[in-house]
Amino acid sequence: MEDAHRRPEGVSDETVAALGSLSKALETTERARGHLFSFHQLTGTADLELDRAVELLRAAGHHEWAERVEREILGRNVIPGHWTFQIVEAYDRTYYEAFKELEREAVDRLAQGRDHLYEAEMKEDRRTRGHPDHTARPDSPGTRPPNAPFA
Repeated sequence: MEDAHRRPEGVSDETVAALGSLSKALETTERARGHLFSFHQLTGTADLELDRAVELLRAAGHHEWAERVEREILGRNVIPGHWTFQIVEAYDRTYYEAFKELEREAVDRLAQGRDHLYEAEMKEDRRTRGHPDHTARPDSPGTRPPNAPFA
C-alpha cells in the first residue's frame, strides 16, 4: 500500500469508517450535482428547441399557438425568479462548496490529509497477492499493462 493511503498512527477503525462514510456521502452529492447539470442542460436544450417549434407553428399557419408558446413558455423561469443556471449556482454556493470544504477539513485534521483510507484498506484486504491484476500500485512489479492479453 502506498503511504498516501496508509492509515496514520493512532487513527482508529471508527475514524476510518466515519471518514469513509463522509466521503461516500460527498461522492453521492457529486452525482446529485451532475444530475443538476443534466437538468440545467436538458431544460436549456428544450428551451432552444422551442424556437424551432414556434417557427414551425407559424409556417403551418398556427400563429396564435406560436405566439402562446413564445409568450408563455419560451424563456420562462423554472422556479420563481430562476433559470436553471441560477439553481446550479445557488446549490454550489449554499451546499456543495460547504460540503466539500468540511469533508476536506475532516480528512486533513483526522487523517493527516490521507484520502480514501477505507477504500485503500478494503483493496488490501480483497486483493490476491501475486496476481498481475491485483497489484497494490500501478507501478508494482508484475502489473499487467493496460490492454494486455490475459494469459
